[in-house]
Amino acid sequence: MTAVASPSSPNTIVAGKSKYRPEIDGLRAFAVVAVIINHFNKDLLPSGYLGVDIFFVISGYVITASLAGRESKNFLDFLSGFYERRIKRLVPALVVFVLITSVLICLFNPDPKIALTTGKRSLFGLSNNYLYWLSTDYFAQSTELNPFTHTWSLGVEEQFYLLFPFLIWFSGFGRQAENGARNLFFWVGALTIASLIGFIYLYQVNQPAAYFLMPSRFWEMAAGCLLFIGFQKRARIEHVLVQVPPLLVVAAMVGVMFLPVSAAVPATIAIVILSAVLIACLKKGTTAYNLFTLEKVVYVGLISYSLYLWHWSVLCISRWTIGIHWWSVPIQIGLMLLMAAGSYKWIETPSRRAKWSLQRWKTVGIGLTFSASGAILLIGYGRAGESYSIFLGSNVKTEQKNALPHLPSKQCNIYEDHPKAVELSSDCGAADFKGRPTLYSLGDSHAQQFNDFLAEYARRKHYNYIFVWGNSCLFPSAVIREGGEICFERQRLVEREMLSRLSENDIVFIGNALYARFNKHWSNGEKYVTRSGASLNIDDAAKMFSRRFQALAETITSKGAKVVFYIDGVQFPGLKSSGDMCKIEWFRPQFAVAKECLHDLDDYLRIINRNFSWRKNWDNGRTKIVWNAYAYGDSCSGSICNASRYNDSNHFKKDYAAYHFHTFVHNHPDLFAAAKK
Repeated sequence: MTAVASPSSPNTIVAGKSKYRPEIDGLRAFAVVAVIINHFNKDLLPSGYLGVDIFFVISGYVITASLAGRESKNFLDFLSGFYERRIKRLVPALVVFVLITSVLICLFNPDPKIALTTGKRSLFGLSNNYLYWLSTDYFAQSTELNPFTHTWSLGVEEQFYLLFPFLIWFSGFGRQAENGARNLFFWVGALTIASLIGFIYLYQVNQPAAYFLMPSRFWEMAAGCLLFIGFQKRARIEHVLVQVPPLLVVAAMVGVMFLPVSAAVPATIAIVILSAVLIACLKKGTTAYNLFTLEKVVYVGLISYSLYLWHWSVLCISRWTIGIHWWSVPIQIGLMLLMAAGSYKWIETPSRRAKWSLQRWKTVGIGLTFSASGAILLIGYGRAGESYSIFLGSNVKTEQKNALPHLPSKQCNIYEDHPKAVELSSDCGAADFKGRPTLYSLGDSHAQQFNDFLAEYARRKHYNYIFVWGNSCLFPSAVIREGGEICFERQRLVEREMLSRLSENDIVFIGNALYARFNKHWSNGEKYVTRSGASLNIDDAAKMFSRRFQALAETITSKGAKVVFYIDGVQFPGLKSSGDMCKIEWFRPQFAVAKECLHDLDDYLRIINRNFSWRKNWDNGRTKIVWNAYAYGDSCSGSICNASRYNDSNHFKKDYAAYHFHTFVHNHPDLFAAAKK
């Protein structure tokens, strides 16, 4: 989300008119304020994040306008000039923001690796790709706790800039060729259609890809480009659009921003169209024009790039420390404006006006050097941040020298690549030790959270290892959640395959979110049915699962194998972020710890005792029910448990998962030990 052209850049629609349109800066102010409101509290403006999409349209329009009529000696001269302006405009403020924010986040985040990696990649316009990759990680740190999450939009724009100048030049538009504008309109129009179709399709099948990646966002910036060209070559288009009352368009845009997130696709398309129409009809003499060109509104638009950078940093660090409260909002807004104004005055403006080098390519090289230097410094920050967190005792490090390398967690998810998963392929683990037992890890994400440590243990003990999981998909299959037939059928295939391979001394580790699935207060109205389609209430579903597990355990142990059944620990339904936010630290006072961080242990035990009472008598030496994870932890004080050891609302942080696993193995060596075959 960048205001990519300076106030002096040509923003003309028709030759002879003023190149600078202050109302465009007013529109930038409108966009960035919408984003900030949404980021403060999503309930206030559910789709306020669409302000970023408004910026995409503005960027496409302003960039095209800035290149119209610009003379260049040749393609290299044109290309170097384009990148020189972009680098001087974007890089200095970004580098300073990333370096300062990285120092701050290392003070508060006990494990800043993801944040710092995002920051490093943002310096090269690649944070959107990294965040897309993280979105497939079931246990990635909450985006609200990463101070560089918002830089995904910079990555999208910067990747757009890699492609756009080639379209401009080779279409003839950048050379002022006779048919240049027509060619560019045709080329960009074709890519726009393809990109829009891709966005709509991907949002249904791979939402993170539609959200983070440039190809599915190209159409939004292209819309601004097409608007500019259309005005230049088709006066009647302008004549029609200027008749639209701009205040009505603004009202429609605000209305779209109140739509729920579930309407993201139509809302995004609507906001892009309305943004283009508003750019077209914002004319002098209208109420909207007068509002958007107020001095203070224009100023917010001028500093919008820095304001966008710093607002998220302020909010993120606030979440790590004092939190966001009604009384803190004025202070946080003041900090955002102060940092943005300083960045605009002392970094953005001087950098844009300065002559970095007499040669454009050297300026480009200097900009890349700035980015590379910042990335190197961030590596040092990471080392220092890790040392600092260890010094505070907030990080438990677990060596995994013997772990299986790069276990394909996604590939071995029955939803993602089920043929390999249900066939228990060696791709989902390793079969390196002929004649030795096999350790199977099966279940949902509550089995996956122990995957690295199970793999490490298997390698160290010379066991073969097979790992298959399904997010929110219980093993063994006993009941069907509405819409969950795929889960049921594929877990049945996994069960059948596992039993066909099972032999004496094998170990089957099963992990499930039973408390989450069979708790009326947690399940969010989930409904269960039998294979015949008969409805089940939660208690009956739990009993059916219990019977199914007992039958499976008897079959497994009858073959001379062992069963370890992990029933998830206490859940924290209201917790929306990492459990790190639940600790009382020197920088996080008692009042900043949210009530969602606490849970009554007795409530958990009541659910377990009611639905899994059979576990108490289920111990024949070859089956172990791990029903209370807190038996090996220190997260509960009396009956009150704190989520400080959790990665999110219901999964342990990696270091604490390691602690639980290794403690359990230490306390039950006979259960995991296997005789030689």
